[in-house]
Amino acid sequence: MIRNLLPVALALALSLLAARAMAVLPDEILDDPTLEARARALSAEVRCLVCQNESIDSSHAELARELRLLIRERLVAGDDEDEIKAFLVSRYGEFVLLKPPFEAATAVLWFGPFAFLLIGLAVMVIYFRRQSRDFAEQASGGLSHEENERLGRLLDPAGDERPEDEERKGPSS
Repeated sequence: MIRNLLPVALALALSLLAARAMAVLPDEILDDPTLEARARALSAEVRCLVCQNESIDSSHAELARELRLLIRERLVAGDDEDEIKAFLVSRYGEFVLLKPPFEAATAVLWFGPFAFLLIGLAVMVIYFRRQSRDFAEQASGGLSHEENERLGRLLDPAGDERPEDEERKGPSS
């Protein structure tokens, strides 16, 4: 059975790699290998606005293609990576970057997941402490200190019996 799955898994893996490589079409590739390498590196940092969780370098969406062409045009025109990123951010917002810069406005994006994790842990600690306290109260019968003392006096075998209790018992045999 595993022998039958191995070729299928290998074919699937190769097709996924081929699909990623084919996102940049041959007519998009620049003649200058240095500019093309810069374009590919920059395209890997820009989010596809259609797919949203994929870079434009690996996206097959038409908008991703247009952004890849725009990046290449601006590189040929002499813009550097920071200028191109600034242009894209001014046009599409910080969301277009897969890794937004750390700023006051993006602090929530950077620290939000950790804050939610800490809040979740605090809620769990409070919940389990309450559960253990409730369990301890149930184990003691849920009686107050005064009630426990009274119960102890009533159940104490060495305690004095009231005369009324002896009358109810009747004569001892």
